[in-house]
Order: sequence, then C-alpha cells, then structure tokens
Amino acid sequence: MRQVVQPASGGPVQVIEVPRPTISATEVLVHTTASIISSGTERAVTQLAQSSLLAKARARPDLVRQVIKKAKTEGLAQTARTVRTRLAQDVPLGYSAAGIVLEVGEHVAGIRPGQLVATAGAGKANHAEFQAVPGLLCTPVPQGVEAGDAAFAGVASIGLHALRLADVGPGASVVVIGLGLVGQLTARLAHAAGCNVAGIDVAELPLERARAAGVHALAEVGDDTTAAILDWSRGRGADAVIVTASGKSSEPMLRVPGLCRDRATVVVVGDIGLDLDRRPLYEKELTLRFARSYGPGRYERSYEEWGVDYPEGYVRWTEGRNLEAVLDLLASRRLEVDDLVTHRHDIADAGAAYQTIEKRNEPYLAMQLTYPEAIKSDAAIKVRPRRAPSGRPGIGFIGAGAFASSVLVPAFRAAGLDNFVSVGSSSGVTARRMAERDGFQKAVSGAEAIMNDPDIDVVVIATPHNLHAQLAASALRAGKHVFCEKPLALSFEELAEVEADWRRSGRALFVGFNRRFSPALGTVRRTLEARSGPLVINYRVNAGPVPADHWYEDRRQGGRLLGEVCHFIDTVAAIVGMPAVAVQSVRGGAGTFTVALSYNDGSLGSIVYASGGSPQTRKERVEILGRGHSIVLDDF
Repeated sequence: MRQVVQPASGGPVQVIEVPRPTISATEVLVHTTASIISSGTERAVTQLAQSSLLAKARARPDLVRQVIKKAKTEGLAQTARTVRTRLAQDVPLGYSAAGIVLEVGEHVAGIRPGQLVATAGAGKANHAEFQAVPGLLCTPVPQGVEAGDAAFAGVASIGLHALRLADVGPGASVVVIGLGLVGQLTARLAHAAGCNVAGIDVAELPLERARAAGVHALAEVGDDTTAAILDWSRGRGADAVIVTASGKSSEPMLRVPGLCRDRATVVVVGDIGLDLDRRPLYEKELTLRFARSYGPGRYERSYEEWGVDYPEGYVRWTEGRNLEAVLDLLASRRLEVDDLVTHRHDIADAGAAYQTIEKRNEPYLAMQLTYPEAIKSDAAIKVRPRRAPSGRPGIGFIGAGAFASSVLVPAFRAAGLDNFVSVGSSSGVTARRMAERDGFQKAVSGAEAIMNDPDIDVVVIATPHNLHAQLAASALRAGKHVFCEKPLALSFEELAEVEADWRRSGRALFVGFNRRFSPALGTVRRTLEARSGPLVINYRVNAGPVPADHWYEDRRQGGRLLGEVCHFIDTVAAIVGMPAVAVQSVRGGAGTFTVALSYNDGSLGSIVYASGGSPQTRKERVEILGRGHSIVLDDF
C-alpha cells in the first residue's frame, strides 16, 4: 500500500510503498477513501524534521538530555547507532480521514465490516491506503454524509473540543483568531451552536470563506480591529476568544485581552508564542485554557490503546463522542465543509500538496487526498533481489523497532547470521525502512508472513513483551528456530505452552539474556569454577526513572520486574551455575524492587533495582563473595 511519510532525517515528504498494517484486538482495519491534510499541524512536523540537527536539538532539549545520558551509560558507539536508527525512521503524516471497514478487532463493539467510518488519531489514522485505527477513534458515518466530508471529522473535533472548553452557548460572542482550517471549522461549529461568531485573519481567502459561512470576518489591522470587535459585541467584548493561529510570535496572544469582556475565557489551540503581559490578563481576570487535541481520551493509553471508554455520566464528550457530534452536524447540514477544500490530490501525488504548503506560493485551506477504490493486496514489499542459497540460515525479524535495528541486527551480522530474508511489523512503515537500511530482501505485513516463509529458518522476535510467548510458540509450531528477546513469557501458563511446543518441535529456542555471555562474566565463571562452595551475590541496578507514558507502564507488558529484572535474575543464575530454588520479591514505590534468591548449593543472591538514583552513578554493579574470592563487576 502507499503511505505518506516525512523522513525524520529531513528531505521532502515521500509517498512510499509499505506492507499494509495489521490490527490488534482493540483496532479496526480501514481502507481509506479520503483524508484531510491539516496544514498547520503537519507543517510543524515537516519543518522540524527538515531542520538541521542543531535546530532539532533546540526544539527538543529533552531528547538531547536522553542522548547524553545514554552515551554515559552505554557508550558513544551504541548511542550513535541508536540515534542513527531513530533519524532513519519516518514520521507518518495525517490524523483525519474516512474509509470502509475491512476487519474489526475482537474487542471492538458497534463497528462491522463494510461500514463507512470516520477515523482520527495521529500515528494511526494516517494518509495511507489502509489504516489500523483504535476502535474508540473510529465512528460510523450517518447516511447521507459523503466520505470526503466525513474525513473532516477528526480535525473538526479539535475545534469542537475548544468550544467545549470555552463553555459557550447560544447568544454568546465568540472570536476566533486565525482562520486556517481549524479556525474555519471552529467558527462554523460555534455558529452552528447558536453563537455570534467573529473571525480575525490576515489573508483574504480565509476571510472570504468565513464570511460565506456567516462569520463576521475581519482583517487584522490592530486597534481598528479591536474597536470593530467591541462595536460588534455591543461594547462588552467577547465572551470567549479561541486562538487557532500558530507561529513563534506572541503578538496574537498579546492582542487577546483587548478583545475580551471582563472574566472572559481564552482557549489556546494553535502552537503560538506565549510571552505574555500579565497585567491585562489580571485586570480582566481572564481564564486561560489550553485545548489538548480532540478531547478527553487523547494521549491516554487506556482509552486509545486498550479500548476502555469513559462512562457518559462522568465524561460526556470524549474524543470519540466529539467525532460522533461532528458527523451528526454534517448529517443535519448545520455544518458544511466541502467549500473549504481548495486542493484535491490523489495519494500518489501527495508530495505536490505538501510543496504548496511549504512554499506558500498559492492560497489554500483544506487539502484533500483521495484514494483508489481497488483494494490491492501487498503481503510483501520486495526491497532487494532474492539471494542464491548460501548455506547460511535465513533470518526473519518480527518487530522493527530501534532495538531490533541498532542492537540485534549488528549482533546477528557479527555472528555470521546475515542472510536477512524478511522483516515484519504491525505498522508496515518501520518494516520497510528497516529492510532498506539493514539489508533484508523484503518487508512483510505482520508475523504470519514470517512464519509461513519457506526461506526463513530462524525467527527473531523483537516485539512488545506481551506478544513474545504467543509468537515464539507459533514459530516453533511452524518448524522455525527461535531467538526471542527477553522475557520469553509473562506467566507460567504462557511458559508451559512455549515449552511444550519447543519440546515437540525439535528446534532451537534461544532467549536474549545477554549478560551471561559478556566477556567479563565469562572470566568470573572460569575463576569461580576452580573451587566449590556457596556464593553471596549482591546485584545493584541504578535503572533510572521512566516517563509516565513509557511502554513499561503499559500493564500488558509485565512492567519493569518481568520485563527487565529478569535479566539480572538470569545473570545471578549464570554466576552460581544453577537456577534458583526459591525467589522472593518486595516491591517499593516508583519502580523499585528487591529480589532475594537462594540455590541448592547454599548460595544467596540479592537484586536491588532502583529508579531514583543519580544519573551519574553507573547502572549495574555486582559484588560476589565466596569460593575464596571477592569480585566486583562494575557496569560490565
């Protein structure tokens, strides 16, 4: 399928061929009919990607700090590989579209194949021929609404959420600053709700379209515009001002207090400069609010990824229900959007649309992308010609993240396992780029294509943790050797299933516990093997904190104990030379654990896993006492 992406390393927007995505139990697969380019939001993404490394660093100092920390703990070489891998990735563009449902996840209700739906969600509802969309961000389109109009629902929900934050109703005076696409939709939604609406912009086309929709549209000329707004609002000023303009300048925000009545509400939607003067805000006791995209649920993993909706009695207008409201307004003709489309492009010609946005050589509002009706099956995208049999096993990767590309691929290549056949991922985009970058013959859609490929002998599993056991068992049943990143399973039931399939398969199953194979640990084991007797091992890990939105906080992934502490339990077992016979763990706060281990030979192990230590402290330190030795391993 074709998808529009912005390479993170820079350069122009591209339309690339990628395998079509696969869906989870809480997602819906949609064949796209139309999508809307949100020029303000998407231009910000493309401008950042196309800027220099210095400009990127200035824009995201938080990421620079992460790189510095990683270099201190993992070294410059590994950090450089990871950074290069990140920069070689693509940013999917688009977040507002409509299309026909093809498949529905088992935990999605109210949607069936064949329906026309509106979709939303950055990173999911992309400019692509097929989308894998969260079920709660996929809404059936009422009869009579065309797909091209329904494609506006996502971007229109941003304006609707801003109006809800403004808390206005019929008769209220609302001023919208910035009449780009989001501003146009916000003004029309306010008008449909019975508000008196004025809009301000500097360009003629936005003003013309706003006037045609019944908005009191004014050109921005400073004090004269302020006077016109006061006259329009009977001398009171606006009940609410919604700022949908974007740019580095704070001038639009400095204009806001003069447009407001006493104790009015100001809602900021656009990415605008905020170097404010406190005095006029204080004197009118203005309420300043910031709109977070489509509404409650946005950026919440439980809502968007796990499909857990909020009860209507507690949260009436979620982002999904805002989508519904926009579609209902389109169905009743109280909201019209077709006249906002100034440009239409086929998906194959999407680059021309972004050139118009970047060069600004002609006026535009909404740019609509259209898609072919025929459904083309792309199970695989060939990147390189098929190699002649080399005698080396064929390698297939499931998962195409930064770790797979920057750590596992170099390790396999260094071991002489370089016959890379296929790589698959749920999104398709990451698989395509990893195939190009790391020398795979093809990129494929999901895991099944890897399992069924007769040219693949070894399946490498580098997916989120909750999929490890299922995929390992499936690969073994398919007769493949398996390398699975740790952990192999998240429950005893999963482990038992994998073990049973492994024993029946006669194939090799390797789990990526890497520390036991380090040169330092090899020296320790040879030293200790010369004598017998129990050991006392104290393993201290300064893991550091993770942000609240890190995937470790996803309860489906087993958390830090099952996902990372397993590394250190395996390392202690490797030092002692046998598995533990008793394990006890105590959990503290903020990602801290202690684990006590005992062994049949009388050895004891303790693991202290902390997340609040100084970043200047080395990550791992192991002290080993026994068999006549005292050994310290420091960040080995």
